[in-house]
Amino acid sequence: MKNTGHLHEDLYNFARLTLLLPKTRRDTMQNSLPTQTYQSQLNEKTERLQKMMAPFNAPNVEVFSSPEQHYRMRAEFRIWHEQDALYHIMFDQETKQRIRVDQFPVASQLINQMMVALLAEIKDKPTLRHKLFQIDYLSTLSNKIIVSLLYHKKIDETWQQEATALRQTLIAQGFDVQLIGRAYKTKIMLDNDFVDEILPVAGQQMIYRQVENSFTQPNAQVNIKMLEWALSVTENSTGDLLELYCGNGNFSLALARNFKRVLATEIAKPSVHAAQYNIAMNHIDNVKIIRMSAEDFTQAMNGVREFKRLEGINLQDYQCETIFVDPPRSGLDEKTVELVKNYSRILYISCNPQTLCQNLETLIKNSQKSAS
Repeated sequence: MKNTGHLHEDLYNFARLTLLLPKTRRDTMQNSLPTQTYQSQLNEKTERLQKMMAPFNAPNVEVFSSPEQHYRMRAEFRIWHEQDALYHIMFDQETKQRIRVDQFPVASQLINQMMVALLAEIKDKPTLRHKLFQIDYLSTLSNKIIVSLLYHKKIDETWQQEATALRQTLIAQGFDVQLIGRAYKTKIMLDNDFVDEILPVAGQQMIYRQVENSFTQPNAQVNIKMLEWALSVTENSTGDLLELYCGNGNFSLALARNFKRVLATEIAKPSVHAAQYNIAMNHIDNVKIIRMSAEDFTQAMNGVREFKRLEGINLQDYQCETIFVDPPRSGLDEKTVELVKNYSRILYISCNPQTLCQNLETLIKNSQKSAS
């Protein structure tokens, strides 16, 4: 197992906020991002992580800081209707109180610009605003954005006509925007449900298709740093790479240059299609994406079952000496740990150091049992 320290840190999600209270009492907070405390927050978390990793003889933590504001490329807000006005809102996780959000410095500048322009255009259009309860935004560094409007009603051709006019108005204002409507069992997209991002990674321009309602790395600048870090620690690798749950190929494609071949699994169809597109657009010929779960892959690798999805792929031809995992905050589940423990080199990207440490404890115990 390769021990490598890595930390990236987002700021706490502060915004310019207005509490939505009864009309008899409305308090206003003008909270901007606490940029003056960012470094102290980062230092404290670095020290805490170093202590957590000490039992594993981890190296000193390398710190890759985040931009202090406008770093988040996606955001979602509930919509609050008050007479003729519309507001983006969030909820206080402790009090469940509604919080009005006029500007959100955590999000990209493009999202902030769209938040203002969008509500200004739809507030006087009954078809577009009626029973609108949520808006999702997905933006890119290449200045493209997807806006998804979510409704508690049926949306039809009338909605589509007005939404088309809305999109044309936003395009005329300078936005490169895709507009999508969602309701129960209904999805209407006016053009595409994806945007293509371009990231500079270690001297190469990487193209990544990002699909609406699918996972993408929220902090694009830190994502670039993560990709370059992963490249640096796998330099001069031998054999092949296995990645579990690769999404749109974010890491698989960047790491392909360091390995003979890359075999990656993903279970979500939209992400698999995006990954295949990204392979073609980046002219990469040593990456294979297969649509299956980690559990099914383990059975296939061990010869327990045969899968039609693996037709034309001989798993025994792969010499995967390195495995890459990027689990959710809950960490690796038991079955995935059972698979991962069989690899001599593990590259683990974690968004939760606590579950990382739990997984490390299990992997080390399994390694010690195998050695005894």
